Amino acid sequence: MGITEKRARHKEAFRREILDSARMIFIKRGYDGFSMRKLAEKIDYSPTTIYLYFKNKDDLLFAICEEFFETFLTELNRIRSVSRDPLRTLRQAVLYLINFGLLNPDQYKLIFFTKSVYGTREELVEQETMARNTYFVFMEIVQECIAAGKLRKLEADVIADTFAIASHGLVAKSIFCANSAKGKNEVVALTLVDALLRGLRK
Repeated sequence: MGITEKRARHKEAFRREILDSARMIFIKRGYDGFSMRKLAEKIDYSPTTIYLYFKNKDDLLFAICEEFFETFLTELNRIRSVSRDPLRTLRQAVLYLINFGLLNPDQYKLIFFTKSVYGTREELVEQETMARNTYFVFMEIVQECIAAGKLRKLEADVIADTFAIASHGLVAKSIFCANSAKGKNEVVALTLVDALLRGLRK
């Protein structure tokens, strides 16, 4: 292995350490409780060194969110590749998002209930990001359902918002409500998604 490759691997490993540690601080202390100084103390490096990789805490949060959306995008494409039925694809995509939130409540809260790093929807679609690419693929899945006559001819973003609001509502209830019946979340998720699909059928 050459010196250049070793340096590249070291830089990537250090970047990974920064992101993993930043995620833990965000989860534990929240956005307002996060600081570059606290991150520097945790990984035992100077803030100056961290600034060589990330400009500020918003830049770090953006990178953490982008990693999630990259994973989500990969899963959306995998689901599409194994299913010829767009309605089934849509169902699996929404269930994946819900299940991620139920299984990873701290990460979900960080990504969706912390400060928005993407701005408005109009600002989101103008940026070249994993979040935008994921949004476009999800919209394509919805549009394929409409084109195939599987869903009513509503605007695709209305249907997408319907599923997003319902999904976030279920996960938020599980995260923030102490009396949430967590043992029944899987059944509730299936019931919710299937009920929405029936209501939106053509």
